[in-house]
Amino acid sequence: MIIDILSNRDRYSAMHPGFAAAFSFIHKALREGIGDGEYEIDGRNLYATVSSVRGKGRGGAKLEAHRKYIDIQLAISGTDTIGWKPIGNCLKPEEAYNQARDIILFSDTADMYIPVTGQLFSVLYPEDAHAPLACEGFVRKIVVKIAV
Repeated sequence: MIIDILSNRDRYSAMHPGFAAAFSFIHKALREGIGDGEYEIDGRNLYATVSSVRGKGRGGAKLEAHRKYIDIQLAISGTDTIGWKPIGNCLKPEEAYNQARDIILFSDTADMYIPVTGQLFSVLYPEDAHAPLACEGFVRKIVVKIAV
């Protein structure tokens, strides 16, 4: 898991070929404003979802992990709190990995919670079990999915 400020985004372009395009989309979305919905950047290799949702609180947010995608998440408005735990320490899967949705949910408790707001973003790799929307209140956020 990476937490950083958007002004440092160029540091991550060498980590994955899709990162430069992902951060370019984020920068444009923040600069121009963007409506809720799903946006294909490079087909299903790189796409984004913008949503306005109510947080679930720490008790309602489930740890999840993905195998096919890396997530870049940031709050456009409000504060998203993301729970985190290394996937290797997750011992309570709720069901088998769902290949079609690229998700596995866990009933484990996160090891830590990180508020992501303002100019902060998070990068969540397949080894990062994460519980997004562990916040209270409304948050508007962008999630960019980058194929591994």
